[in-house]
Amino acid sequence: MCGFGAITLATRMTDGDAATGLFTAGCLIFLAMLFDGLDGAAARWTQNTSEFGAHLDSLCDAISFGVAPAVVMYELARPHGYQPTVLWVAAAVYMVCALLRLARFNAATDRDPGVFRGLPSPGAAAVVASFPLMVHGPQVLAGDAGWTVVNAYVAQAIPMVTLGVGCLMVSRVRYPHLFHWFARGRRRTRLIVTRLLVAVAVVVAAPWSVVPVLTGWYAFLPPAAALLSRWRRRNLGTDPDPAAVQVPQAPQ
Repeated sequence: MCGFGAITLATRMTDGDAATGLFTAGCLIFLAMLFDGLDGAAARWTQNTSEFGAHLDSLCDAISFGVAPAVVMYELARPHGYQPTVLWVAAAVYMVCALLRLARFNAATDRDPGVFRGLPSPGAAAVVASFPLMVHGPQVLAGDAGWTVVNAYVAQAIPMVTLGVGCLMVSRVRYPHLFHWFARGRRRTRLIVTRLLVAVAVVVAAPWSVVPVLTGWYAFLPPAAALLSRWRRRNLGTDPDPAAVQVPQAPQ
C-alpha cells in the first residue's frame, strides 16, 4: 500500500502541488522500509513464519522498492530538461535490477544473516526516495524554496544516481544488515529503542540534508572501500603476479 501510494502521489500529485506529492511519495517509501524491517520480527513473535510470507515479502518489495522509486525518479527529473526516453530507460533499468536482486536473494541458499551480497533493494530505494525529501523538503515543511540552485543540480543528477544504485543491487559487494546491527547487544529492546530514537532525532532535525547523506553513505561507501582495498593491494604488491606464479608440473 505504501508503494502504490507513492506511485499515485508521484504521478497524480496532490491537487496539482508537485512538491507535496513527490515529498509524500518519498516519505511513503521510507515508511515501507520501516514495515519491511518489522514484518519478519512480527511474524516470528506471533509464530506465523511461512514460505508464503517470504514470497509475499518479495512481491511487496518489488512494488515499494522496485517500481515506486523508478516512478518517483522519473517524475522528479522530468521538469529539468531530460528527454523522456532517457528517464524511461534509467527507470526501467533500475526496476529490472531490483527484480533481479530480489529473485537472486530468494534463490540464494548460502545466506549470511548479517551480510547482504549486493545493495539491498530497500537501501537502493532509500537513496532515490531521499532526493524528493532534499529537493522539496524545505518548501513542504518550512514553506521556503530551500537551495534553489543546489536543488536543480540534485534533480538533474538523480537519473545517474538511480542507475548507479541499480547496478549496485546486482553487484557482489558486501553490505551490512542494518536491522541486525540495531538489534545487537544483550539488552536488545533498550538498544533498539535508543538507536532508533537517535536516528529519528537526527533525521527530523534536517531531513532534506541528513537523509541523502546517510543513504548515500550506506550505498556507496562499501563499493568505494572495496575498490580502494583492491587498489592498495595491487599497488603494495600483495597480490601475486600471474606471470611469476610457478605452475606445478605433473609427475612423469
